[in-house]
Amino acid sequence: MTFKGFILVAILLVATGSAASQDKKLDSFTISYASVSGTRAPLWIAKELGLFEKYGLDGNLIYIASGVTSVNALLGGSVDIIAASGSSAVGAAARGAPIVVVASLGHISYKLIAMPSIKSVQELKGKIIGSSRIGAGSDFALQRLLPKLGLTPGKDVQLIPTGVSESDRRLLMMMQGKIDATLGTEDNILQLGNRGVKFSILADLYDSGVYTTGSDIVTSGQLLKQKPRQLKAFLMALTEGIWIGRNNKELTMRIYRKNMKIEDPKLLESMHKNYLLGSIPIRPYPNEEAIQNDIEDLSHTLPHLKGKKAGEFIDLSLLKSMDEEGFFKRLHGK
Repeated sequence: MTFKGFILVAILLVATGSAASQDKKLDSFTISYASVSGTRAPLWIAKELGLFEKYGLDGNLIYIASGVTSVNALLGGSVDIIAASGSSAVGAAARGAPIVVVASLGHISYKLIAMPSIKSVQELKGKIIGSSRIGAGSDFALQRLLPKLGLTPGKDVQLIPTGVSESDRRLLMMMQGKIDATLGTEDNILQLGNRGVKFSILADLYDSGVYTTGSDIVTSGQLLKQKPRQLKAFLMALTEGIWIGRNNKELTMRIYRKNMKIEDPKLLESMHKNYLLGSIPIRPYPNEEAIQNDIEDLSHTLPHLKGKKAGEFIDLSLLKSMDEEGFFKRLHGK
């Protein structure tokens, strides 16, 4: 199907809901996301194509560059739902915040990337590895990965928070000599290669058994009771955004071009492949194993988390309702 043809189909899909939404007042609904990355494509697609309106929402996307700050905004009533790392949600819930994970946009395919002079994991000893922030997903991911590689943070390597959530900016810090290694994505690797930058890839987190959520969808228990229809409508718009993004590469590339200011066609194609066709699940169910990892990581500083199970921090009622109503089958045609 051509790009114009697909857009026509998308418009027709939206039209039914849009016509109905014109006859009734849309519900204001604010969504925050904690980083500008490829996992956000379904949100941007839903906004661009009017999918929020189709399902009765006046959807407003805002960028809050910290999972902790996002959680605070959710608890303060400034936003209705957040897209952030599962560790932020579990950490807040462990401290008594009434929040739950209701969906997920999948994992991040992180690689441990180092300066080109560092050729092996053993050569990282005595070096500085940069994470984003203490307690952030990349910080916990490194704390899980390094022992698997035979390195103890604080003893063999220095693990420091850079305060930078975007992996491409952390890699820039590395190239400037401020840190010796950090986590990066497949897209970062392609970007560096296109610029002729030399670097070393020392480990793949997923292959090493370290699963890191790129973006869990989180809301409060109070909103789950007060706004179940609106939250479900959001998940419908999100899921349709995933479906549209998977099935039209050109549209997804245009969305990435607009929101991430990327022009390189090879990089855009790689992002569509790695995210929409790769890590983002067709049915956005949370990954309990990843959240269990977050619980185990956080239990070192929050002892009362020991023995807790991922299911205690997850609410699947909205997704299960969509499943039972046949929403996914109708959308995917199977």
